[in-house]
Amino acid sequence: MMNRRDFMGAAAALASGMMLGATPDGAAQSTQAGALLPVTRVKEPVAIAMWDFSWLLRHHPAGEFWDWSKVLDELVDRGYNAVRIDMFPALVAAGPDGNVVEEFFFPKGDWKPAMWGNNCSMKARPREALLEFLPKCTERGLHVGFSTWFFGTGVEKTEGLDGFVRVWDETLSFLDSHGLLDNVFYVDLLNEYPMFNGFKWLENELKAVRERELGTIENPEARERQAHQWEKDMGQYSPAQQAFYRQFACDAIDRLKAKWPKLDFFFCQTRVDSVPWQNMDFSRFAVLDEHNWFCVNGDLSTGTGYWENIHGLADNDSKFAETNTKLKENWAKNREPLTAWMAEFMKSVAAKGRELGVPYGNTEGWGIINWLDNASLDWDIIKEAAEICARLGRENGYTFNCTSNFTHPQFPRLWADVEWHRKVTAIIRGKA
Repeated sequence: MMNRRDFMGAAAALASGMMLGATPDGAAQSTQAGALLPVTRVKEPVAIAMWDFSWLLRHHPAGEFWDWSKVLDELVDRGYNAVRIDMFPALVAAGPDGNVVEEFFFPKGDWKPAMWGNNCSMKARPREALLEFLPKCTERGLHVGFSTWFFGTGVEKTEGLDGFVRVWDETLSFLDSHGLLDNVFYVDLLNEYPMFNGFKWLENELKAVRERELGTIENPEARERQAHQWEKDMGQYSPAQQAFYRQFACDAIDRLKAKWPKLDFFFCQTRVDSVPWQNMDFSRFAVLDEHNWFCVNGDLSTGTGYWENIHGLADNDSKFAETNTKLKENWAKNREPLTAWMAEFMKSVAAKGRELGVPYGNTEGWGIINWLDNASLDWDIIKEAAEICARLGRENGYTFNCTSNFTHPQFPRLWADVEWHRKVTAIIRGKA
């Protein structure tokens, strides 16, 4: 395995614009660092894979990401030219006490299969891992989207806007000190803001804002009526909560942009009726990354048992085959209206992106949110949905697009279908 000094030397050579004939660890593809542009400057659409926290938490002798060189070569071979990963900023940065921790323990709380992340208890060293992994991406011409799901022992110590900005700033400074900010596709500050992430302070503060707002209503029955009315009219969050999460996002971006003016900051979001993505204040966003799946439409998922058995991971897989069959029946019956529904969503994202004058796309989609490589399940809907949305993305001018949530080697049957990956990534990149 190449040592860190060798990797830093390779990264420096790339930064100086030297063309590499072959990467140090035998990669099939190489590039100049100058060819890896930020998302706001890319000239052609990008096919992006979501490797989330799996890239690190399955990097162990029994894990599918044990050999980063091998899986990165395989990713490039499948036509992807970008990857979105968790940077673990709350673990890379020093703790509130100023102490840097190099190694963290990630326990596996149960024996259910993990779709993403660690499938067994393991230890990881995020700082060292980034120093090794990021140059490998650059060597292969892979753009890297910085993101975080805010998971891991110790993230709970990060509190407030000051703490959130600090851990990101320290992470960027750490990477900058090692010459590793030349390949930053974007900086997505928190996964699917404000909902699906592990930033507990934000979750708790949003609850407190709601309670304070309701506390101004003295009559208990009136309080209850108001709470129900908010849920009916506004979704999951009240007006004060919406104002809070909008302002938090704006303030975080403003403060980081002042320190790192060349980086493109934003918060990715997801299509959930209870939290309409259009309600966000996008004035500081450099990018739109709006996630959506066909299964959130009842025309696909209603009556199938998907949410109970697969999305929520039932205690056993005895009903997986029945769920798979019913999903495929709904898909065959409703494919046309489902496609029209998705087309309208993607058209609305494109319209908002053009209005704001920012690049737009999707790093998580398109068929089904959660899925497993199980004997009772197949990949037909995921594959067909990917092709539909790859073409819709091209029609709507998506700057970046994914094929699915499952672009990882821990989904072996889908990963093994190299020609399918090449077909869809070629559509995304305008080469087919």
